[in-house]
Amino acid sequence: MKKITIIAALGAVLVLSGCAAGATGPADLTGDWKQSNSASTDAYQQAKISDDEITIEWVSDGGDTVSTYWVGTFEAPVDGGEPYTWTSERNEEATDSALLASTADSKEFTYEGGVVSYEVSALGTTTIVDLKKN
Repeated sequence: MKKITIIAALGAVLVLSGCAAGATGPADLTGDWKQSNSASTDAYQQAKISDDEITIEWVSDGGDTVSTYWVGTFEAPVDGGEPYTWTSERNEEATDSALLASTADSKEFTYEGGVVSYEVSALGTTTIVDLKKN
């Protein structure tokens, strides 16, 4: 009887600590990201996600030219459920003077299967950008 109580207690500790088989926590999206679906190796988007902000840049000339596209809020996932979506509110102070920055007030982002995706519209064309973590 004592063994069963100890085993049950250990099982409860494993479940509560997230160490049990199959337990997943929220994905850590902080860090550097690079576009994985660009048609060019010399021109793409890259992003940096911090605890509360996402910054996206246009990169061209093989990395010699970098321009701001988006600076906005970031809300980290609180559980392991996917897809995870969040609405980023634009930081107007950081983007109003950037010629190639989006002027939208907010932008929808989705994280699923290791990819952050969002729509980009420029010059009358809209495309989906997929980012993978570096």
